[in-house]
Amino acid sequence: MAVLRNAPATVSTRAADDICTLYMVRHGTTTMNVENRYRGRRDVPLDAQGYQDAVDAARFLSGIGVQAVYTGPLRRTIATAQIIADEVRVPDIRILHGLNNIDYGAWEGLTASEAQMYDPQAFETYRTSPSTAVCPAGERLRDGQQRILDAISLIESRHRGEIVVAVTHAVMIRLAVAATQHVEGEQWRIPLSRGSLSRFDIGEDISISLPEGGDVD
Repeated sequence: MAVLRNAPATVSTRAADDICTLYMVRHGTTTMNVENRYRGRRDVPLDAQGYQDAVDAARFLSGIGVQAVYTGPLRRTIATAQIIADEVRVPDIRILHGLNNIDYGAWEGLTASEAQMYDPQAFETYRTSPSTAVCPAGERLRDGQQRILDAISLIESRHRGEIVVAVTHAVMIRLAVAATQHVEGEQWRIPLSRGSLSRFDIGEDISISLPEGGDVD
């Protein structure tokens, strides 16, 4: 059974030989975050605050021995990952499509209020039951959840005994936590600040340290 620790993500300077320490980083701020609109697969770039979020995350990770940096394929995650990779002196970032965001379908570009008006039942299910939720004309959350779990498994198999970074999206981190903790109900939408780090120590069990504060956009 995985262990969830509701504590700030801490810095590790060495991973145990049989443990992969994975820092899952939420990308920095975009204008659509500020407007609280569902981004999904829309390829929106970081804004000025987003670059600062990435710099802050990079400084946190500096000097701890990061050996690989993975990212989803969208510009906001790639830009965040590149800033981190430059700071930790990893020469190349690795694009992993399993880290891509949920396809929000018809909800992309809408605020939460607009999405609720578009399909009230689907929206309520999205908020309360990730195992059954489907974005209208988009992706099933359980399919996105399986994608992120497969990505984590792949990273762990390649990097046992190493410290790794993966830049992704808030909903993907939430789905990973929900899967390992068997969380249902509204509790799955844990608060995660933009640019925040969630630490997954992956071995026989998974121990997760979450950042304090944040939002649920």
